[in-house]
Amino acid sequence: MEDHIERDELDREEEYYEYDAPLFHPAKIFITLVLSSLVMLFLFLTLGYLYNRIEQGIEPIRLPFIFLFNTLVLFCSSFMIHRANQAYKEDDTEKYKGALLLTVLFTMLFMLLQIVGWYQLIESNESYFSASDNARSYLQLISAFHFLHVFAGLPFLGLFYNAAKKRMIEPVSVLVYFSDPEKRLKLKLLTIYWHFLDGLWIYLVLFFFINSLF
Repeated sequence: MEDHIERDELDREEEYYEYDAPLFHPAKIFITLVLSSLVMLFLFLTLGYLYNRIEQGIEPIRLPFIFLFNTLVLFCSSFMIHRANQAYKEDDTEKYKGALLLTVLFTMLFMLLQIVGWYQLIESNESYFSASDNARSYLQLISAFHFLHVFAGLPFLGLFYNAAKKRMIEPVSVLVYFSDPEKRLKLKLLTIYWHFLDGLWIYLVLFFFINSLF
């Protein structure tokens, strides 16, 4: 009997070590490498744009107001996935599903408004067309990379919402869903990724806004 209890305690310790200990789970190592790579990528691109702008003496690119509004939309998306994590910890089924759905909707709205914003930028006939091809390429790359990384996360949000909608029907299935440590870890990592994209977008908007003042 005592041996059985000790084995159960060891199993729980191994489970904690695998899913909750920082950086030891392969998924945590992967997301750390991904985010580190993205930091270097966008830092390189923005510094490259700044260097080309100073070196060639080109006019700054002025972002449409919709980009500032889009920052609020992405923040709402990030906040809702945070609410989803809270609901998961509280075993609140309806709050969890609702927060995931709103995260998906805010993300789709962000992507739509970003497309509208770039269309307005092109149609405005402002400094976008007077910038050199090299500087314009930096802007296009920065925008495209961020958009693609938001788009890449959208299917994972959809999978989480779809799984919750299908499996959270009976009390037993709800209990199994909320007690799954692997699912908890994946939701946590997805949340970290989403907060990162939010912070990255704020950095990019501030970067181009400050550049437009000089």
